[in-house]
Amino acid sequence: MIGCLLIHGFTGSPYEVEPVAAHFAGRGWRIEMPVLAGHDNPPASMRQVTWQDWIKSAEIPLKDMLSTCDKVYLIGFSMGGMIAAHLAVKYPVAKLVLLNASVFYINPQQLFKDVASLIKSNFTYAAESRELFRRYLSKATATPPRSIIHFRHLIKVLKNDFSHITVPTLIIQGGQDNLVEPRSAQYIYDTIQSREKELHILPESKHIICHDRDQKRLLMLIDRFLTGKGEEKGESGHEN
Repeated sequence: MIGCLLIHGFTGSPYEVEPVAAHFAGRGWRIEMPVLAGHDNPPASMRQVTWQDWIKSAEIPLKDMLSTCDKVYLIGFSMGGMIAAHLAVKYPVAKLVLLNASVFYINPQQLFKDVASLIKSNFTYAAESRELFRRYLSKATATPPRSIIHFRHLIKVLKNDFSHITVPTLIIQGGQDNLVEPRSAQYIYDTIQSREKELHILPESKHIICHDRDQKRLLMLIDRFLTGKGEEKGESGHEN
């Protein structure tokens, strides 16, 4: 049996990676999308956990999958990508997929561009942009400062793991990501030691990449990388 563990991002939920999980669930794979510690009832429960607890939330189901599945794939989104990379160094996973992994977080230029567009249109902009702005305000006011400190510490510590990654790795980055700087993807590609690695930039996608405009392309890239079927990659395995 093939197992696939998908890890959501900071202050997020499994919804962020659900389209990818649904894509592979029909193939008889064992799919796990753990809710990271404190994320079941944010922001109140976020005050009770640490960055180590977030890692354990994904590590426990991963260890179980490794004991019951023939091979296990790891897929991490945003902060979940940092956790997935860390676990890929510690455990014998078959392949690693990183989606908007938050090495360098907050892309001020894109953030201001989104907000400026919203203000310019007198808040009659597309519904997706209004929802994006609402989410910024909600997270900015509700996320406990303590949790943000733990998030930053997790990034600082786990960033060191990239130089130890040797497992085949697929890196996908939204070209219009408004929370993670797109240069994060290039940093990961240049730092990991994997002989098999790919980098793809999806030009129309923002941060919630699994639900964005390039979703069909995203699913195709992940499917081909994990199953070996579908479109062939370029000679270098590096696409912008």
